[in-house]
Amino acid sequence: MPWKQVIDPFDNIALSALVAVLPILFIFWALIIKKMKGYKASLFAIAIAIIIAIVVYKMPAQLALLSTANGALYGLFPICWIVITAVFLFNITIESGQFEVIKHFMASITSDRRLQALLIAFSFGSFLEGTAGFGAPVAITAAMLVGLGFNPLYAAGICLIANTAPVAFGAIGIPITVASQVTSIPEMAISQMVGRTLPILSVLLPFYLVMLMSGYKKTVEVLPAILISGISFAIIQWFSSNFLGPALPDVIAGIGSIVALIIFLKFWKPASTWRFPNEPAPTIHLDVSYTNGQIAKAWSPFILLTIIIIAWGLQPVKEVFNAIGQFQFEFPGLHNMISDRNGKLLPHIYKFNYLSAAGTAILLSALISVPLVGLRFSEAGKILLKTLKQLQYPIITIASVLAFAYIVNDSGITITMAEGLARTGFLFPFFAPVLGWLGVFITGSDTSANALFGKLQAATATSIGVDPVVTVAANVSGGVVGKMISPQSIAVAAAAGNLVGKESELFRFTVKHSFIMLLFICFIVLAQAYVFQWLIPKYHLLAANAATVTPDFAKGYTYLFMLAAVIIAFAVVIIMMTRKKITHAKTIKAGLAK
Repeated sequence: MPWKQVIDPFDNIALSALVAVLPILFIFWALIIKKMKGYKASLFAIAIAIIIAIVVYKMPAQLALLSTANGALYGLFPICWIVITAVFLFNITIESGQFEVIKHFMASITSDRRLQALLIAFSFGSFLEGTAGFGAPVAITAAMLVGLGFNPLYAAGICLIANTAPVAFGAIGIPITVASQVTSIPEMAISQMVGRTLPILSVLLPFYLVMLMSGYKKTVEVLPAILISGISFAIIQWFSSNFLGPALPDVIAGIGSIVALIIFLKFWKPASTWRFPNEPAPTIHLDVSYTNGQIAKAWSPFILLTIIIIAWGLQPVKEVFNAIGQFQFEFPGLHNMISDRNGKLLPHIYKFNYLSAAGTAILLSALISVPLVGLRFSEAGKILLKTLKQLQYPIITIASVLAFAYIVNDSGITITMAEGLARTGFLFPFFAPVLGWLGVFITGSDTSANALFGKLQAATATSIGVDPVVTVAANVSGGVVGKMISPQSIAVAAAAGNLVGKESELFRFTVKHSFIMLLFICFIVLAQAYVFQWLIPKYHLLAANAATVTPDFAKGYTYLFMLAAVIIAFAVVIIMMTRKKITHAKTIKAGLAK
C-alpha cells in the first residue's frame, strides 16, 4: 500500500518548516563554518534527512533508502556523465598541446584576466548553458580558465556566478517548458515574464564579476568592455525571450556578446593589463606565430562541441535517439509507492538515455577531436582513465548530492518548506524567488525546481490575487541564483577547477553573492506584482487536454544526416589546413638545405 506524504507533521507549519530546513542548515554550517569536504558534508546531510524522514515524517525506512539510491543513480547518470566527458575533452586539448595555441590566441585578443573572464565565463558559458546545461558550462569554462592560468578558486567561483544569467533558458529552454507543463501557463508568457526580469541582472553581472575579481578601481578601467558585454547580452536576451520564445535566448545572446566584445577589443584596449596578485607577467613570444589552420586545429574540440551540442538539443534528434538508444525501468519498490497530499502516486522511472544525453554529445566531440589534434586513440584511452581518477571524489560528491535531493523531495521535507513560504500572504511575491532558489539549491536544476514548485507558485498567487505568471516566472528567475551554491554545482566546479576537497572554500566564495542577487530579484518580483503590472504579458491558460505531438523521426534523421555532413566537412577543412602548413614547412626546409 502506498505511503502518503505528510506535509505538516507537527500540525504547525512554522515548526514543521523549522525542522524541515535542518538538513539544509547543516550543509551551510558544514561548508561555511566547519569547512568540511563536499562529499563528507553531503553524506552527513543524507543521514540527517533520512532520520528526519523516518522519525518525523513517518516515511517507511525501506522507501527512504530506495529514494536515496534512486537519487544516487541519477547523479551518476546523466550528471556525472556530463562532468566526466567535459573534463575528458578538456584534458585532450591539454595533453595534445593544443591548449598552448589557444592560450596564445586568447592572449592575442587580450591577456587581461578581466576581459578573458567576460569572454569565457560569461559569454561562452552562457552559450554552453543554452545548448547543454546540466553542469557542462561550468565544467568546461572553469577548466578553460584554469588552463589559461587563472587562480583555480577564482576560475571556479567566477564561472559559477557567471552561470546565473543564462540558467533560466538553459538546455534549449527546458526549465521554462517544464514550468509551462506543470502550470498550464503558455511557454511564451513565462519566457516573456522571465525576459523582463533577468536582462536587468545580465546588464549588471559582468560589472559584478570583474569587481569581484579586481576591485572597483580596476573594474572602472575596463568599463567600456563591460558595458559592451553586458548590454549586448541583455538586449539579445530580452528580444529573443519576448519575441522568439525560450529556446534560443542563451545561444544567440552568448554568441552575440562574444562577437560584440571581440570586435570592440580590436579597436580598444585597457590602459593596463590586469593579472592576479603575485601572478607572473604574461609572456607572449612575439617570435612565435600560428597560422589560421593551427588555430582552427587547436579550437577544433570546442568548435565540434558547439556543433554537436546544438544538434543534440534539437527535439527531433532527441526523439530519434530516445527511440533507438534508451531504456527505462520502474525503480523496484519505489515506483508508485509514494503518494502526494492529493493522493497522486509519484512515478519513479529511471531513464537511461545513453544516446540523447548531453554527456554523449560531449564524448562524441572528444572522440572526433582525437585524430584532429594529433593523438592516437590509445593515448585518448589513457587520458580517459586519468580523467576518471581525477574525478573519483567529485563523482562520490555528485551522487550523494542527488541522493540528498531525492530523499528530501520524496519524504515531503521540501514541500513543507515551500508551504511555510506560501503562508506569507501579501508578501508572497517577494518570497516566490526564494522557492526557486531553494529548489535549485536542493536539486541543482532549475528544471527540477520548476517541476517541484511551479504548481504551488501558481495556486498561491491566484489565491492572493496576483497573476500566476509573475510567481511562476519568479520561481524560474530565483532558481538561477541558487545554482551557484547548489552542492551539485559546487562539486562540478571543484572537479573542473582542480579544487577537489576544497568545496567549502568555493561555497564560501559564492554564498554571499547568491543571497545578494536573490534579494535583488525578490524586490524586482514584488514590484512587478503590485507596481509595474503593465509588464505582465497577456495570455490564456493552455487546455488541459492538449494533443500530444507525434515524434517526427524523418526530421530527426535529416538533422543527423546534416550533422554528419557538417562534421565531415569540418574535419576535411582542418586536415587540409594542417597539411598545407606541413607542406609549406617542408618546402622551406628543402630550400634551406639547398
